[in-house]
Amino acid sequence: MELNVKILENEYWYGGSVAESLNDPFDKRSKYHYDMNHGDNQTMPLFISTKGRYIWCEAPMVVDIENGEFNLSAREEIILVNAGKTLKDAYLSASRNHFKFEGKLPPLRFFETAQYNTWMELDYNQNQESILRYAHGIIDNGYEAGVLMIDEGWHTRYGLWEWDFLKFPDPKKMIDELHSLGFKVMLWVVPLVSSDGQSFSMNYFPYRSFLEGSCGDKEYFLRTDDGKVALVEWWNGFSAILNMCKKEDRDYLDTRLQRLIKDYGVDGFKFDGGNIHMYDQTSIVNGKQTKYTPDELNIAWNEFGTRYEYHEYKDTFKGGGKPVIQRLQDRNHSWTNWGINTIIPSALLQGLIGHPFICPDMVGGGEWSMNYTPNFEIDMELFVRMAQLSALFPMMQFSWAPWRVLDKKHAQICLESAKLHKEFSPYILKLVKEASVSGEPIVRHMEYEYPNNGYERVLDQFMLGSEVLVAPVIKKGEYERNVKLPKGKWLYLGKTEYTGNCEVVVPAPIDTLPYFLKKN
Repeated sequence: MELNVKILENEYWYGGSVAESLNDPFDKRSKYHYDMNHGDNQTMPLFISTKGRYIWCEAPMVVDIENGEFNLSAREEIILVNAGKTLKDAYLSASRNHFKFEGKLPPLRFFETAQYNTWMELDYNQNQESILRYAHGIIDNGYEAGVLMIDEGWHTRYGLWEWDFLKFPDPKKMIDELHSLGFKVMLWVVPLVSSDGQSFSMNYFPYRSFLEGSCGDKEYFLRTDDGKVALVEWWNGFSAILNMCKKEDRDYLDTRLQRLIKDYGVDGFKFDGGNIHMYDQTSIVNGKQTKYTPDELNIAWNEFGTRYEYHEYKDTFKGGGKPVIQRLQDRNHSWTNWGINTIIPSALLQGLIGHPFICPDMVGGGEWSMNYTPNFEIDMELFVRMAQLSALFPMMQFSWAPWRVLDKKHAQICLESAKLHKEFSPYILKLVKEASVSGEPIVRHMEYEYPNNGYERVLDQFMLGSEVLVAPVIKKGEYERNVKLPKGKWLYLGKTEYTGNCEVVVPAPIDTLPYFLKKN
């Protein structure tokens, strides 16, 4: 199916993939190409415009923008709808018609306090002693217990999801201690299965008992056309991949994860991988599969995780409208190279394609290869500014321990950022509950909240709901902030009054996150 849409004069479009957010918005002068069949991060077959129009398809679209028009193709029908006059009109209409919110909530614990993830602190060296030391450090340094995610490396082979008892001699005791400190504990998993060993060979030796009973003649994993297990390439090599469109695969993984909950007290899981590209033909190294489309497989992977109360995803196709915790892709520890400069544009697009329950990447950046870059040093100013930026998001997540990697001054600022998030948590929780019904973004584009005021390209500040304007510092060495204030009265840091409908310059020393409260 194909559709051509002419872009109107002074019309701006947003949508597609969050991984492509730096290209938004699109206008008559844009030139752009993107194939959603290879998408990453949150991707929706949706584009919405400042003139109240939206484009929708049930399947991934190939998008070309040139000469002032969209040229779109997909395996399903693509529609253009005139829904109103503003960006908000377009979004709310698309949501009602295609990804309606049903009032379901993710656990509020995700939003109440900062979260913690062991990845950048320990990377593949996850172990019981270090995790307990990290958790006690959180409490001892003044932070409040919250959700704690134990990342990749806690396990033996991929797919077995059994503890590495050399690194975790008593995981039940560890989790009991984490619970006693006030943490909820999540474990990292992927839909990949090591292509050798017990978990893989069950497909060839059906008398092996992996579930509560015999495997029988069940056929697990994504398969190629000739019936062989499809080996896919990912960041840890080549593995089989579970096909969550099949009940056998869902039951297999659920059995493994339910044991972790029952036997060890695990609260939930961080579901990594499983993006469209992992299921793409280009990732399969020993043939091709045609029975399932990559987007169908990705959707099934994402739907699987919602059976667990505590969950997190970051690679989701057509996941708008669902009560799922969504995180941004890993960011670099950088001011300009896929770093802090990308977080606000990406978060704004997450909201505009139906994902209000969002978390930025880990404070400081979550791209693990940085740990192995020669002469790598943490930029303490950048680290602090990333903590401040995250503080007034729906969620914020630490990994590197600020008290370990920063000096006392900068570590204290990070602690104050976590406390600021806690201070705003009643308001954030109110927005979360409202979004579960209305679907409205929690992190909102200025154009969404104040249409037709020239805010279409404002991508370095945002509205938290309708009452708080946040303008984080995202440039190195910047200690004042130019802010576009909408009409009305605004209180800088809740104190100094400004009259809006203008641009103002406010002080932004290293210990300050510029924000304004709307005065009623």
